[in-house]
Amino acid sequence: MITDSILIAAGAMYLIVSGLLFVLGTNLSLLSILVLVRGKKPSIDLVDPTHRTSDLPLVTVQLPIYNELYVAERAIRAVAAFDYPTDRLQIQVLDDSDDETAKLVTSVVADLAEQGMNIVHVTRSDRTGYKAGALRQGMQTATGQFIAIFDADFVPPPNLLVDTIHHFDDPQIGFVQCRWGHLNKDYSWMTRLQSLAIDGHFLVEQAARGLRGYWFNFNGTAGIWRAETIEDAGGWTADTLTEDLDLSYRAHLRSWRGHYRADIEVPGELPAQMSSFRRQQHRWARGSFECARKLLPRVWTADVSAATKFQATAHLTAYSIHLMLFVLALIYPLVVLAGERFSGFSTLYGIGYIFALSSLAPGIFFATGQYQLDPKWWRRLPRILAVTIIGAGFMLNTLRAAIQIFTTPNPEFERTAKFGLLESEPVGRSWTHKRYQLSLDRIVYAELALGMYCFFGAWMAITRQNWGVAVYATTFGLGLTAVAVITIGQTISVFRSRESRAGAVAAERAELLVR
Repeated sequence: MITDSILIAAGAMYLIVSGLLFVLGTNLSLLSILVLVRGKKPSIDLVDPTHRTSDLPLVTVQLPIYNELYVAERAIRAVAAFDYPTDRLQIQVLDDSDDETAKLVTSVVADLAEQGMNIVHVTRSDRTGYKAGALRQGMQTATGQFIAIFDADFVPPPNLLVDTIHHFDDPQIGFVQCRWGHLNKDYSWMTRLQSLAIDGHFLVEQAARGLRGYWFNFNGTAGIWRAETIEDAGGWTADTLTEDLDLSYRAHLRSWRGHYRADIEVPGELPAQMSSFRRQQHRWARGSFECARKLLPRVWTADVSAATKFQATAHLTAYSIHLMLFVLALIYPLVVLAGERFSGFSTLYGIGYIFALSSLAPGIFFATGQYQLDPKWWRRLPRILAVTIIGAGFMLNTLRAAIQIFTTPNPEFERTAKFGLLESEPVGRSWTHKRYQLSLDRIVYAELALGMYCFFGAWMAITRQNWGVAVYATTFGLGLTAVAVITIGQTISVFRSRESRAGAVAAERAELLVR
């Protein structure tokens, strides 16, 4: 039997969590408003025409790579095509690969070196420190005053360096971040939804923080660091899974500033497999929590404004929203029973519903991002609704990431598999016929179970005419079920493609043997 004390505790927890969500949701809406007030088109920073070629500084481009057979060559040749004097450009391919990617990279680097490029293939005997370790080792032989970093699945435009390097004329600028674009946005419905989320981050969050002078982060790729800043902030470290976020905040704490270029788009490949996307989100969530635990005490004792401290806290703890949604999903049936048993709770729940209006914030956020890109942004409203629902389905994935900080203190850095996909490539001979697929993540069973529990909570709410809980519980159930079912369906497709994939992999190996 459920006691009154349990129901009262559930009601109190409901109000607390709803209040926290209201604060975070309101802040997200305010960031959206800041961008809308600024104007529809992002500001464009033009290169000073007096900035002569002879004044351009030495730049080292770093390409961290680990088993990227389908995208490594594309990325290497893209940075080799930079419109930048070759005598002031060094390219380091930081290759930790243990498959045929290493042979491919060796061939491409040799070809470019013969053409006169200052390019080196840097390998290690082990993956100590993973990406952070590779970047740290590259710094030992980097000759550039500035370090441009690009992940293997990104294709930077030729003019990126000449259009951004002048920002470092300001001695307080520690890094410049460019906006992520998408090579395969329209490849599938899944990549379309991901593009909405990424556009929101870069066109709203990063843009608004940059406008107001709040701290924002280098996103791991598509940006340039001042080498002095990296060293002054303590260098690349591997004690979190988001080494980019960690270094960015340590640089801010050392009084360096970032500069954001929304008008320079660097397209990258979006993961096509739900399991890969799940792994990526897990890594980002855990890394954010690790950085919050490591850095928030220093943030709150720093000599910066209260607004900066609040925004930094909201940024570093953004993934806690999923944890709060999980709590709500668990207590919704108790909330419904408490409302039925205690008539006085109806007033409190009315306050809770006001707080729940913050659930509109993600929609406003995504819509604002699309408004910056497309005059007919409203046509994407169904996708915005879909990505909001799917996003709620990752609550258990984020919960696991938070728990593993304590249960798995030294995790392996698991990269997000990419397959060299473009929008024009037929889905029929897609990633399922290539290597790097992930096996079924057993968390799907917990997601299905929690999804059914949410539908049960929605049924309880409907029968008692508690329409607010009914809507949110249904949304959670749909999100959890969708994420699990999609993962299972794609896993089945991968299994069915095993024979054709084996043949394709054999052909790839034969082709590499003749290079």
